[in-house]
Amino acid sequence: PDSGAAPARYVLGVDVGSTVVKCHVYDRAAAVRGSSYRKVESLHPHPGWVELDPEVIWSQFTGVIKETVQAAGLHMRQIAGLGISTQRGTFITWHKRTGKPFHNFISWQDLRSAELVNSWNKSFLLKVIHVIFTVLHFLTGSDRYLTPSFLTFSTHQTSMKLSWIFKNIHEAEEAAKKNNCCFGTVDTWLLYRLTKGSVYATDYSNASSTGIFEPFTKCWNPTLCSLLSIPMSIYPPVKDTSFNFGLTDSEIFGVPIPIMAVVADQQSAMFGECCFHPGDVKLTMGTGGFWNVNTGEHLFGSRGSLYPLIGWKIGEEVVYLTEGSISDISTAIKWAQDTELFTNVDETAEMAQSVADSQGVCFIPGLQVSGDDPYLCASFIGLKPSTNRNHLVRAILESVAFRNKLLYDIIVKKVHFPLRTIRADGGVSNNSFVMQMTSDLINKRIEKPANADMSSLGAAFLAGLASGFWTDKEQLKKLRQIEAVFEPQKDSEEYRPAMDIWLQAMKHSPHW
Repeated sequence: PDSGAAPARYVLGVDVGSTVVKCHVYDRAAAVRGSSYRKVESLHPHPGWVELDPEVIWSQFTGVIKETVQAAGLHMRQIAGLGISTQRGTFITWHKRTGKPFHNFISWQDLRSAELVNSWNKSFLLKVIHVIFTVLHFLTGSDRYLTPSFLTFSTHQTSMKLSWIFKNIHEAEEAAKKNNCCFGTVDTWLLYRLTKGSVYATDYSNASSTGIFEPFTKCWNPTLCSLLSIPMSIYPPVKDTSFNFGLTDSEIFGVPIPIMAVVADQQSAMFGECCFHPGDVKLTMGTGGFWNVNTGEHLFGSRGSLYPLIGWKIGEEVVYLTEGSISDISTAIKWAQDTELFTNVDETAEMAQSVADSQGVCFIPGLQVSGDDPYLCASFIGLKPSTNRNHLVRAILESVAFRNKLLYDIIVKKVHFPLRTIRADGGVSNNSFVMQMTSDLINKRIEKPANADMSSLGAAFLAGLASGFWTDKEQLKKLRQIEAVFEPQKDSEEYRPAMDIWLQAMKHSPHW
């Protein structure tokens, strides 16, 4: 193609996930014109530790962008904007002056803070905090005081791992004392690198996913930081999600590319699915399972399984979400493939449908819906001499649908307004057995888009809005393409016996 003054007719959406870095280039009709991906390799320096090499992430990120533009037969000058979606809660700290990291990225899956988490959750101080905020909530009725009234720490949160950094990495602690330490989630580090250090920022969706940012006040939480001895000077400024963050340094891609959006992956998938209205629901089934409900301008604090988040901020508009998550969905399916229960994932729906039921075989996933038992191991219960591979595969897929049902019931109970559309994405949404069974169990219609890579599309949509590539959300809605619709076909009561046995099996499995 002519590399002259080619008009900017395309946007890039890059998704830096836990297992893959993917890039897609979209035209004005939101059709994919080229794509590329690279696998993310985790490092495990100690048992339970999960890290990512920042230099590897950087080279994969820039690599997929170059490959995608080339695969589409385009020139970098034709890119109107770049949108970046990233895994949440994975972070790094580095020296403000030299830009040198103090450690690798620490993944959201990392367990190094487990002892700190346990000791804090049992501490007298936390009990006092619960009492204070319970009283404040009772007196004011404000949801702002509800979440701290039952605050418990978990290993998924950034806060405890960051506290661990300042207790164990002397250089980071010293730099922070001199105001020379920077903290960043994956998006912040990439922005910093793409602009050769001139842009240091994050957005509201990523900040609210760390557990250190207070979504009610929209500020980094000073109370939590002083409790955990984390210096407040380390945090980046928080910007809108769809926003002109600046230009990439021209040395990286040959020409400067405008960075027009950074967004956390689940929030990005929500935007890609056009879940713009209160009551819209997005279900992502990938590495984990995530149910997100658009709660509009209301922030729902809820005890236990649901977590309040900022979905996105665009100008004056701030959209809140509530989220429930299921750990380890695709992990179990990948394990089943590695142990040769099947050769191709596409076969699994057919295998499950080939038997009337699982013959009472139950698959217990590695983590329950709440993920509150770190000792829980994945297991099969109810194996018999007549059990074959189809029963095992069906049991694994059923466990995904049953967990979807449990989480959906919690959402219906806790979110006090009618749920509208339900839209699914992620690799496991391609499995018609899981989709149909979930639709039957919750007695709701579920839409599946033509393209399951919603995080990339959401980032591209947000970037396209900021660059004027698309005019507004109404235009984006018209670009949605639905590939399949799953309507309830069976009464959910027909699944009652199987689900009761599975729930019974779940009760037998904790602390194994």
